Amino acid sequence: MLQALQKNLQRTYMAIQLNKTLYRTVLIVSFLAINTLVLYGIGAAWAFMNTGADKTSMLHLEVPMEDVYKPSLDWTNLVNPGRPMEDQALGEITNDYMNAWHVRNIAYKKNDPYGIEDFYTDSARVRLYDNIDLNKKNNHWYKRTTLNHNSSLDFYTADGTMVVFKDYNVEEYQEIYEGETLLSKEKDTTSYQVMMLLEDGFWRIRHLKEIPTPIDTSKTEPRNIQDKLEKIKNTKGINYYPKDSPWDTFGKKFNDSIINQDFKIIQDMGLNTIRVFIQYEDFGKNRVDYKKLDLLKILLDSAEENNLDVLITLFDFYGDYDVSNWTLTHRHAETIVNAVKDHPALLGWDIKNEPDLDFESRGRLSVLNWLEQMIENIKKWDKNHPVTIGWSTPEAGINLADKVDFVSFHYYRDVQDFKKAYDTLNGAVPNKPKVLQEYGMSSYKGLWNLYRGANEEGQRDYYNEIQPILRDNHIPYMFWTLYDFKKVPSSVAGSLPWKTKKQHFFGCLDSLGNKKPAYFELTVNKENN
Repeated sequence: MLQALQKNLQRTYMAIQLNKTLYRTVLIVSFLAINTLVLYGIGAAWAFMNTGADKTSMLHLEVPMEDVYKPSLDWTNLVNPGRPMEDQALGEITNDYMNAWHVRNIAYKKNDPYGIEDFYTDSARVRLYDNIDLNKKNNHWYKRTTLNHNSSLDFYTADGTMVVFKDYNVEEYQEIYEGETLLSKEKDTTSYQVMMLLEDGFWRIRHLKEIPTPIDTSKTEPRNIQDKLEKIKNTKGINYYPKDSPWDTFGKKFNDSIINQDFKIIQDMGLNTIRVFIQYEDFGKNRVDYKKLDLLKILLDSAEENNLDVLITLFDFYGDYDVSNWTLTHRHAETIVNAVKDHPALLGWDIKNEPDLDFESRGRLSVLNWLEQMIENIKKWDKNHPVTIGWSTPEAGINLADKVDFVSFHYYRDVQDFKKAYDTLNGAVPNKPKVLQEYGMSSYKGLWNLYRGANEEGQRDYYNEIQPILRDNHIPYMFWTLYDFKKVPSSVAGSLPWKTKKQHFFGCLDSLGNKKPAYFELTVNKENN
């Protein structure tokens, strides 16, 4: 019995020792594993900080080219004396030709030759490499893009491995930097003789040689906007959102019957114009959602039915003005403009809402350069409608005043200072119509605006004071807005209640559709009595 007890004690002792050993082993392995993961994480972070973004990601070659770089390209001639140009081959040539330009633009921006060998032959790379080395030496770098290409086929070999063509009137824009300082910007039009070879599945540029640009003998269609400008001079309008979908007019809650009812209310007030907003991402960015275009056309149809003109504001909530993305925004605007430019209800195009608020964060010149190019494009795509920009203040209205067809500005300051601010703008830009595109007063006087806010009677008094000024000075206007809103997206004014709460109460109708005192001040028939 004693021996059995001793054996049991030995077994227990051995089990305890084994458990201790196992426990120590688990602790050691866990410690080593944790330290390995920590060291790996530190190493990965260090590598990321020292190498920057992945080069494939930098060039965006993992996504379709039309999502990163999409200049306009037209083939004006595809007649070949030998082998006919197949659609598939043309698509591949076009895609790799655009890739070559994109890679070149990125190379000059990053001063990094990565990707060049995929789209340029050995001999064609030499000049690019030399230019990159020179830029590094001088601490120069470039933001570049091309905007338009007009290609004409010269020759396509019988074996389908070489193509020669001319690319006429290539519009190129570039900004030249030394360090972070912008030295100059320039836009040029150049024509090229291009030879491409099919190697290892890629069409690579063998020659890209400048040639004389032919004189353009075609007649430019004149713009015809005088009738619309006369309408603009008589604008009495409103910035419009449906009451249940503010800042989301064309979203899931789109309802044509509700919009039509609202337009009847606006018409009954004696108003003649509405302003609506199109968001870049909501409409599909560079790949415009045609379902959204259908909703826009429905809205325009309803406006026409109610004798209302429509000013369309593009690029709402868009803030990326970088040169590398210009062509994407061009394709977005081009699709929308071409889709509705012939609609009878269309009054004009507002390029962007309050872009001057992006001057500090995005750079004033970057914003203005993007706007100027967009103005030029929309005037080219639509010859019959005027173009404007919705500046946030009268003072900002002088920007690009020589480029727009009429000046639009917003005003949310004291009424007594309005006339002086308007006269200053009118003196600076005397020969173009000026529209007070946004103004208004919130009727919120709650906890978060107790001492500075106005109640509904204060809102009425505001309009009672400013409307005669607008009428007596023949100033076109569009007030903000038809309805009070139960919900306002945080993207509009943030999440702080003292900033957002007043945004709910700018309407002349409350959120249930009841008329507030301001409604009667804004009804045009009252002014005419």
